[in-house]
Amino acid sequence: ASLRKQWALELEEKFHLPTLVLDAKTYREQTRDGNPNPFTNDRIVICSLHFASSRAAEIKPIQWDIVVIDEAHKLRNAYRQSNRMGQNIRWALEDRRKVLLTATPLQNSLLELYGLSTIIDERIFGDLPSYRTQYVNVGGNLQELRGRLKSFCMRTLRSQVLEYIQYTERRLITRPFKPTDQEHKLYEAVSDFLKRDDTYALPYQQRHLTALIVRKLLASSSQAVAGTLEVMRDRLIAMRDQVKTEATLAERIIEEEEIEDDLLDELLNGGGNEAPLETITDTEPEQPVKINRQKLNAEIEELTRYIHWARNIGIDTKTRALLKALEIGFSEMENTNAPQKAIIFTESRRTQQFLQNFLESNGYAGGVVTFNGTNRETESTRIYKQWLDTNKESGRVSGSRPIDVRTAIIEHFRDNANIMIATEAAAEGINLQFCSLVINFDLPWNPQRIEQRIGRCHRYGQKHDVVVINFLNERNAADRRVYELLNEKFNLFTGVFGASDEVLGSIEAGVDFERRILDIYQQCRTQGEIESAFEALRTELDETIASRIQETRQILLEHFDEDVHARLRVNLTGAQEQLDRVGRIFWTLTRFILDGKAAFDDQALSFRLTDPPLSSVYAGTYHMISKGRENVSGEFLYRLGHPLGEFVIQAGKDCPTPVAKVMFDISGHQARISVIEDLKGKSGWLILQRLVIDSFEREEYLLFSGFDDIGRALDQETCEKMFN
Repeated sequence: ASLRKQWALELEEKFHLPTLVLDAKTYREQTRDGNPNPFTNDRIVICSLHFASSRAAEIKPIQWDIVVIDEAHKLRNAYRQSNRMGQNIRWALEDRRKVLLTATPLQNSLLELYGLSTIIDERIFGDLPSYRTQYVNVGGNLQELRGRLKSFCMRTLRSQVLEYIQYTERRLITRPFKPTDQEHKLYEAVSDFLKRDDTYALPYQQRHLTALIVRKLLASSSQAVAGTLEVMRDRLIAMRDQVKTEATLAERIIEEEEIEDDLLDELLNGGGNEAPLETITDTEPEQPVKINRQKLNAEIEELTRYIHWARNIGIDTKTRALLKALEIGFSEMENTNAPQKAIIFTESRRTQQFLQNFLESNGYAGGVVTFNGTNRETESTRIYKQWLDTNKESGRVSGSRPIDVRTAIIEHFRDNANIMIATEAAAEGINLQFCSLVINFDLPWNPQRIEQRIGRCHRYGQKHDVVVINFLNERNAADRRVYELLNEKFNLFTGVFGASDEVLGSIEAGVDFERRILDIYQQCRTQGEIESAFEALRTELDETIASRIQETRQILLEHFDEDVHARLRVNLTGAQEQLDRVGRIFWTLTRFILDGKAAFDDQALSFRLTDPPLSSVYAGTYHMISKGRENVSGEFLYRLGHPLGEFVIQAGKDCPTPVAKVMFDISGHQARISVIEDLKGKSGWLILQRLVIDSFEREEYLLFSGFDDIGRALDQETCEKMFN
């Protein structure tokens, strides 16, 4: 969901393109408003793969100009008949132009490339048996496959652009903490409870999911686990009193906490990863069981005891350790002249609220903001309303609360707060380059999720080294071994690149890796069993990471690296100059058309509009949109696609252009242009015409005709340089 919102935000803010984020809720709203097929829309439609799959019949008849599929590796098994989502999307989009975006096109098998190719065009490689014979089986011709891939596959790695884009380092600080005896005994007691197979508290249909969630909350905070145990106990009380409840245990826990979509899909659907999150309320009701009332009452009493135990712990050791971690982190920020900003990630909404209250009471009052999947807390709503008031006439308000409240909270964090406490909702789709301190209060078992978290800050535009602080429970052998795997095998926390796509791609899915770890927590009872199980997993990872698929990936895809590198080297400067040239021309035209209507600041590339030429355009301060410049609340972004920008361009095109005498003065030009120098002291004639070609696509060209007074022709390049 967060990624869909990010696409909408970027398209609207950067390119002034209207969007519609379609999910179950907005789909119903659209149909209620009289639109029989909400996919038929003038705006750019954004939806999840799961939602697109469920509405394939409505998508198919639409003549899309282009379809962009982000996270396309989720369709790598589309060639399988059993993969309903892949099959549906392939059928709905056949014969449409498509762009697939993915960081890991090849993870475990060459058949994944075949699956992705069928989404683009199922005729690229023919049928599956032919593909297997030619490329997959022993003796497969990888060189030929490489050549065929070249026509539709392009790859760029972060390492390739180091020469042009300065990436900063990641630096790791590990903060060990030692739980009190009471905290440790509570952990052991609840852990043993989760391992029992005969409890009413963990319904058979959702035992895996419930155990995983409670284990994550056990490692989060005593307050988080207390809240979830209360949900479990209340369900048992309703069962005892024969009170019918609408929601299953899993649904009630999910309402209270934020569980990432991939994990829910995987666990609720037995690994099939087919059902959209929107259908979670369609989960089959819990099957009635024969109840032993004495045993049921004993479980209720046991859970009540654990709840009181957790509540009485109050502020736990890890929460207290957070203050020292922030002190160390902010000291590192001061040493590097980085802003005093920290993002704290937790997997629990309850822990998020608990930490906010704790930090506000311990020196950070007024400096803490929260970010989660709903952002409906009182403070978030206040920040949102204040942002709306400030930006109501700026053109930045999208009208979608989820999108605008995200923007409001992020800008509040950037401009006013020191600390953001975020759930997994912030791990995807938001950019926090202005923050260079990441604190993992809870550490996910999924390495791909950790990489996404750190990547919010460690990305293009980050000016400082990113410090990553992790907490490590010294009294938990399994936690220590998980941390060792994440740090040493996946290399998530240090260096310029973090985890490579090869290493992250070595596990078929991060969710699968999480399930493997959960099995160890659930089944291993002694330290020896824990050590043995993790050693086996570590050995398996070693073999997978070093497997032949890495060599195959290199053979098939490495040539793209060379091509991209060469293109970047040749084109970087030219592309930058081209962008600057268009911007300069647009700025100059704006000054000409709005002369007398605005006061211009050439240094800041901004102007104060005092006399708007259109009723839909507001007076105020406008600044040219720029990658390197942060948005300023209350100012308007000025771009080619802004209504004012479109007015300026049209007004320029409508200007009369009678024959005129033009004097070119190159004495003040910064660089010497030899072909122009040769024209000093000469005169002649110049004509500029626009050529429009309407064929398969509409093409427009500006063509110069020029000659001097003695009849010598001037070529197109020379004429263009005269106007540069």
